[in-house]
Amino acid sequence: MSSVIRTEKLTKSYGSHRGIVDVDLDVQKGEVFGFLGPNGAGKTTTIRTLLDLIRPTSGKAYVFEIESSADPAAIHKRLGYLPGEFALYDRLTGGQTLEYFGNLRGGVDRAYRAQLIERFDLDPSRRFREYSKGNKQKVGLVAALQHKPELMLLDEPTSGLDPLVQQTFFSLLRERVADGGTVFLSSHILSEVERSCDRVAIIREGRLVQVDRVDALRDLAHHQVELRFAGEPPAAEFASIAGVSDLAVEDHTLRLRVLGSIAPVVEAAARVGVTDFLSREPSLEETFLAQYGRESAEVK
Repeated sequence: MSSVIRTEKLTKSYGSHRGIVDVDLDVQKGEVFGFLGPNGAGKTTTIRTLLDLIRPTSGKAYVFEIESSADPAAIHKRLGYLPGEFALYDRLTGGQTLEYFGNLRGGVDRAYRAQLIERFDLDPSRRFREYSKGNKQKVGLVAALQHKPELMLLDEPTSGLDPLVQQTFFSLLRERVADGGTVFLSSHILSEVERSCDRVAIIREGRLVQVDRVDALRDLAHHQVELRFAGEPPAAEFASIAGVSDLAVEDHTLRLRVLGSIAPVVEAAARVGVTDFLSREPSLEETFLAQYGRESAEVK
């Protein structure tokens, strides 16, 4: 597979204000890549640097193997971009806005645009200033998708969308990827990344702290485990297992947390004999918080 996005020690400094530091990314053709971090972590700065809307202080960014500052026009015509915040022409209707952006690209498939409008349940006859936050977001999404781009750079794309429209959005992403497209999706909503992305990068305070597949990242979080016994729980059998913490005994039940692989706990439970075994798989949100908590502890 070939790289669609590649960065090398990408750094953007705003003087005394933090930007991004030594960001190394490699996004492959045909994948949905999630870029996770809280507000202010550096997600938007990274995207704007990829688009050459701002220039890096040091390092390089490549999109379609073109250096971002060398020929940004060649990059822009092959991608669809949804900013995290955007303002369009208040007096134009949604349909006029989409027609305008389509014409800037030399025309788009009007039948496909009409299909997108229908699937997003967007009323194109209303003026942009009359739209709710969610409907403005729909206009931005249709504008970003209507020309069937090779790469979609989407900054907080589900902001303001109701759950049904979010489902439509993720279905459209899967269709674009099936048709050979690539998605770079920035978000702080972890559940949407968990359901839609192949790989995830976590950025914290301008630095990447983890890049891996979604299922691999989940192993970083604490599993919540509950073991039930016929008699007194043998807590000592589990206390010595690496990654086990917060043991608590109540009646015939032992509760604990496991960081990383749960396999040693399962093996110990099989040895001592349990009447019931409950384990809750960690969400990506818990993974995220566990990663941040560990990083914060290391800094102190």
